[in-house]
Amino acid sequence: MTGPRPPSAAVLLLHGGAETGLAPPPPGPLNLPAVRMLPFARAIASAAGGPAADVLVRTARYAHRGWNGSREDPLHDAVRALDALRREVGEEVPVVLVGHSMGARAALRAAGHPLVRAVVGLAPWCPADDPVGQLAGRDVVLLHSTRDRVTSPRASQDLTARARRAGARTCLVAIRGSDHAMLRRAGTWHALTGRIVTGLLDLGPLPGRIEAALRLPPDAPGTRGTLDLDRPDHLDRQGRPDRQDRQGRPDRPGRPDHPERPER
Repeated sequence: MTGPRPPSAAVLLLHGGAETGLAPPPPGPLNLPAVRMLPFARAIASAAGGPAADVLVRTARYAHRGWNGSREDPLHDAVRALDALRREVGEEVPVVLVGHSMGARAALRAAGHPLVRAVVGLAPWCPADDPVGQLAGRDVVLLHSTRDRVTSPRASQDLTARARRAGARTCLVAIRGSDHAMLRRAGTWHALTGRIVTGLLDLGPLPGRIEAALRLPPDAPGTRGTLDLDRPDHLDRQGRPDRQDRQGRPDRPGRPDHPERPER
């Protein structure tokens, strides 16, 4: 009798947090940033084939709730989680990191780990002086609301251009009428993330325009790699949201930076 076959791929989720905070995150349902990621775990598992699929989905645990400047606490937590994943699986499996806000910053910074194939950043926190060399050879797809008032969609666009010049394959999907917490148009965030993750793991097709954007040349500006979710010519049929899910007044992708707030 043979044992269960090892997973063919894995996904590591990294939730948001705060700019500063040395206290540990609150436990269980009190940790709202972690709870926010649960529907993403379900959407990814469903897109990958449900409970019978051999894709492992894990969540990183943070020792502290904040980034904390040069301490970069969530980055170290992400690397430890990747090392633990390698020990658990016992072999080199491709991993997609899926992070929200501060967790997306940690995912982008941890992408140099040898297991990481791709990063999906949700409303990412992308300081202009963060390094991008570790993203070389990786796929990076960022999703950002054009109305985000906590992290900057313009900074995300700039990150895709900088990372592309450093050797990454990058794309930004602008989501109109949503918010930083991804509560408005939540179904679109969840479903699109599931499709993107499985596409990046070669378990299904990527929306065609995302796939094309990932093939842009290194010198392509950020605007060329920015897709508007609500324009039919920007995503193929598989990647388009339902008309009923379009809420709010349309905004222009790539709008100027918003003032940053402490919560990430």
